[in-house]
Amino acid sequence: MAQPYEERNSAAKTRRQQEDQRRMEFRRAIEDRFELRQLQSEISDFPEDIEINYWQAVPATSRRSAQPAR
Repeated sequence: MAQPYEERNSAAKTRRQQEDQRRMEFRRAIEDRFELRQLQSEISDFPEDIEINYWQAVPATSRRSAQPAR
């Protein structure tokens, strides 16, 4: 049996609203990522220096190799 016109129309409308919502979430995620990268580039003189060099951040005592087993 065929669905009444109102049911088909409301199902299509609901599906379109869900698709629009997914598109907007995706777009917001892209915009947030763009803004984050822009802020990071403004904060840092050199984009490759955003992360702290591991060897500068770790104290010398933790860089030592493990003591040999006896």
